[in-house]
Amino acid sequence: MKKKLISLVLASAMCLTLLAGCGGSTSASSSAPAAEPAATEAAEPAAEPAADAAAEATGDSDLATKKVGVCIYQFNDNFMTLYRQELERYLIEQGFAKENITIVDGANDQATQSGQIDSFIADKVDVLIINLVNSSSAATVTDKVVAANIPLVYINREPDADEQQRWADNNWNVCYVGCDARQSGTYQGEIIADLGLDAVDFNKNGKIDYIMIEGDPENVDAAYRTEFSVKALTDAGFEVNCLDDQVGMWDQAKGGELVANSLTQYGNDIEVVFCNNDAMALGALQSIKNAGRTVGKDIYLVGVDALTEVVGYVISGEITGTVFNNHFAQADGAADAAINYLTGAGNEHNIQCDYTKVTQANAQEILDSLQ
Repeated sequence: MKKKLISLVLASAMCLTLLAGCGGSTSASSSAPAAEPAATEAAEPAAEPAADAAAEATGDSDLATKKVGVCIYQFNDNFMTLYRQELERYLIEQGFAKENITIVDGANDQATQSGQIDSFIADKVDVLIINLVNSSSAATVTDKVVAANIPLVYINREPDADEQQRWADNNWNVCYVGCDARQSGTYQGEIIADLGLDAVDFNKNGKIDYIMIEGDPENVDAAYRTEFSVKALTDAGFEVNCLDDQVGMWDQAKGGELVANSLTQYGNDIEVVFCNNDAMALGALQSIKNAGRTVGKDIYLVGVDALTEVVGYVISGEITGTVFNNHFAQADGAADAAINYLTGAGNEHNIQCDYTKVTQANAQEILDSLQ
């Protein structure tokens, strides 16, 4: 099944490009200067992960004795559910024993997660994979894990550039595996830009009037998706007008509530709804329908993650587009990075994967790969 998935679209989406020391931040003001996202919709096929050869050299039996601790910021998150399921599956496929893989729910509370990390350290796990609740806690977490001499792989929520520079300066066994959120935001904006002003400017004021529903302000993905979705429009020569910008915390119900409020306040002036993730886009879709609006006819809606349900709506035209947040490539890359530390192969400090733009043109292909 995995080979089938990779052969369809994930191979083109996966790009374990090693970018030491570069990355985002927990806020736009503290981020390193942003590189332009890739202009193409998919990356070149990735080379065979180095961890495969390393695992073969040590033998599956060695990995079977290693204890892996995994901290997820919150189990009640659509994307991270897919991520952790694939992570566990791939770790077992690579030779780890299921009973030696412990995945815990941080319940979106940093104090809870910090206690879980302390427990993993006391249990002397061999490697830690951490999806931080708060990216701003990275320095504290790094210090305690490094002091315990445990390799550390951060996932999904990227520590800022200064923190990543510490890893490089001290040659620590710490890295981040994830996608460049600037690229996902750019793809969202391009999906709208490709429609053309005549198709989007329903009120004929010469502008694209939009509302933005953001994720968690602590997550760099939210800041970058917000910034770069709009930047893609202005770079394409469109004049934009932000009618509303609210924080939905990645939550479907909250996203729906915020969009409903905006539709009540701004009515038909809203031409585009940008959501930082698909869960909020699903909530937005329900509110749009409740308001008597129709996506593709008098309003447009885009998300990020390519959840199966959302891709289905893209195919039917009920959602304009989404961006495939490649949980396969990210989860497998995180596991490969953990294996590299355990086998002595080591890693660069920032390992990046690519997103894929999803529209009606390729949605069925993406959906087939997810099933």
